[in-house]
Amino acid sequence: MIKALKISAIVLTAGLATGCASTSDIEGLQAQIDGLNTKVSSAAADSATAQASAAEAAAKAAAAEAAANRAAQYAQDTNSKLDRMFKKSMMK
Repeated sequence: MIKALKISAIVLTAGLATGCASTSDIEGLQAQIDGLNTKVSSAAADSATAQASAAEAAAKAAAAEAAANRAAQYAQDTNSKLDRMFKKSMMK
């Protein structure tokens, strides 16, 4: 029984000496957490900037598509008009 008590005391002492985190370990972890928080904030800002740029690009693409559709319609109208003029001149 005494032998078991001595072994338990030794194991407990060794566990307390190696198992507890020191203040410097906690401060080191806090510094890492602070660094990661800064990086996360920076990444979030970059993401917001990229999202705004993507929305602007989508708006410009939609405007360009509308302009192209108008140009295609104008070209089709002009071709129709030329065809009618040609047919009318051939009738005379």
